[in-house]
Amino acid sequence: MKPLSEADIRSSIVNASRGEIERMPLPGLHEVLWDDREYLGWRDHGAPLRGYLVHWVDDRPVGIVLRASSVSMRAGISAMCSLCRTSQPSDQVTLFSAPRAGKAGRDGNTIGTYICADLACSLIIRITPPKLPMQPDPAEIVARRAEGLLLRVQNFTADVMNTAG
Repeated sequence: MKPLSEADIRSSIVNASRGEIERMPLPGLHEVLWDDREYLGWRDHGAPLRGYLVHWVDDRPVGIVLRASSVSMRAGISAMCSLCRTSQPSDQVTLFSAPRAGKAGRDGNTIGTYICADLACSLIIRITPPKLPMQPDPAEIVARRAEGLLLRVQNFTADVMNTAG
């Protein structure tokens, strides 16, 4: 992923008001390992149900505001993140909704999906099994996972930007 600046992030958000974007807290951008990410995702520590996701589409950053469900899944079951397609304990996957861009979002139209609760899918896909005979190289596995993750992130944000709903 290409690095993002504060200005890139703030100008990329497609589904929030100007005031919400100005008040949006940013993660420590100097700490981000950009080469190990398909998108930048973070939760708002001041508003724990709020999250943010930003990625590049061609040469333009696209970002969305997310809201985590306040209701958790039943404990003791597993759940799958729709973005990284990793099965995890239910407390590590959350239903996130995002207002659609434009008038549709202002009218309350949202779209949702299950995502890793910490929005760290880029880290999860890089956990690889040990190399075994007759198995693809771990680097190939990560490359395939990264490609799929980025495609699903792009599709989700495209759905958020689809104001026709």
